[in-house]
Amino acid sequence: MEEKVYQTYVQVLKEELVPAMGCTEPIALAYCASKCRDVLEDEVISVEIKVSGNIVKNVKSVIVPNTAGLKGIEASVAAGIVAGKTNQILEVIANVNDEQKQQMREFLQKIPMKVIPIESECALDIAIHLYGKNHQAIVRIAGYHTNIVYMQRDDEVLYQSGVVASSDSSLTDRSLLNIKDIYEFANVVKIEDVKDVLQRQIDYNLAIAKEGLENNWGANIGSVILKTYGDDIKFKAKAYAAAGSDARMSGCEMPVIINSGSGNQGMTASLPVIVYAQEEQATQEQLYRALVVSNLCTIHQKTGIGRLSAYCGAVSAGIGAGCGIAYLKGGDYETICHTLVNGLAIVSGIVCDGAKPSCAGKIAASVDAGILGYYMYKNGYEFKGGDGIVSKGVESTIRNIGRLSREGMKETDKEIIKIMCD
Repeated sequence: MEEKVYQTYVQVLKEELVPAMGCTEPIALAYCASKCRDVLEDEVISVEIKVSGNIVKNVKSVIVPNTAGLKGIEASVAAGIVAGKTNQILEVIANVNDEQKQQMREFLQKIPMKVIPIESECALDIAIHLYGKNHQAIVRIAGYHTNIVYMQRDDEVLYQSGVVASSDSSLTDRSLLNIKDIYEFANVVKIEDVKDVLQRQIDYNLAIAKEGLENNWGANIGSVILKTYGDDIKFKAKAYAAAGSDARMSGCEMPVIINSGSGNQGMTASLPVIVYAQEEQATQEQLYRALVVSNLCTIHQKTGIGRLSAYCGAVSAGIGAGCGIAYLKGGDYETICHTLVNGLAIVSGIVCDGAKPSCAGKIAASVDAGILGYYMYKNGYEFKGGDGIVSKGVESTIRNIGRLSREGMKETDKEIIKIMCD
C-alpha cells in the first residue's frame, strides 16, 4: 500500500475516534459557550444563541449529561458557561459537581437567553454571543463539532478562518477513502499504529453498552431485544449497540468513542463487531483489523453525506458494522462490497429526526440490515445495479447515497425541523 495512503488512513482513525460525553450537538453548544466565556472574561448578563436547523433538531429532545436531567439548547449553553472546561473539548462538561448543577438551574432562571434559528450553508452552525457587564464576546463553530471559525471580543476580531465550509476542511483529506484500499489497509496495518485508538473504543463503548443493558435507560431497546429474541449472536450484536444509545440519549454520563462526529455512530460501528469477536473467540488482532474495516467503511459513507443530514447516520454505521463482521468472519473484498451494497439497499430510507431515545431502535434496524446484507451474500444472493438506488459497483452506490442525502433530502430535513418545532 502506498505510504501516503497508509498514513492518511491512520490519521483519519486518530481524528475520528475520539472521546465525547453526551450527544455531540449539545456538547458542541457547551464547548462553544465555554470558549466564548473564556474570551469574554466578564460576568455574563445575557446570552444570544444562533443555531442552524440541524442543531435545533439534535438538541431538542436529548438530556444533557452532568446537568441533573436538563434538556435543550439553553441548558447546553448554560452548562458550558457555568462548568465548561474548554481544553477538554468534547468532554467539556465531563467534570461537574453538584454545586455547579444547581448553578446551571439558577443561570437558566436569572439570565436572559435568546435562541435564534438561522439559515446556513452549514448543517452544523452555532454562534454564541455573550454580553457581560463591561465586555461582549462572540464565538462561532461551523462545519463540524469542534471547528471554531470566528472569535471576537468587543470590537476586536481575535480569529477568523478564511472559508466556512460544511466539509471538514481542516481535517485529513477523506477523498482517498475507498473500499478496496480500506480492505487492503485492514490487512496490512501495523497494529501498534492503531491499537491505542481502537482499544479505547472497545473499552469505552462496551462499558456504556453494559450500562444500557443492566439499568433503566430510555426506551430500553437493547434489553427488550435480548428479552424478546434471546441471545443469539445476531440479536446480541443489535442489542449491545442499541443499549449504548439507550444510555447515551437519556443522559448517561459515561464517555464514548465517536465516529464521524457522533457517539451513536461510534457505538454502532464498533459494538456489533466487538460482540461477534467475543462470541467467536477471535484474537485481539483480528478484532482490531475488523474494527478498522467497520470504522473506515462508516467514515467513507459519511464523507459524502456530511456530519448532519436528514439521512440517519445510524444507517452508515450499521452497514459499516456489517462490513466489519464480514471481515471478522473471513470475508474478502468482494464479500465486504456486497455486504455494504445489500445493507444500504435495505435501510437507506431512514430519516434523522434528531437525537433522542428512538435512535436506539434505528440503530438496531441498521445493524440488522448490515448483518442481513452479509448473510445474503454468503447464501448467494445480492441486490444488483439498477435495483432502485443501487448502481453497479460499490463506490457508485456510496456516491448515490451521498447524493440522496445531500441533495434529495434537503427539503425533507426542513420539513422534519418544522414538524419538530410546531
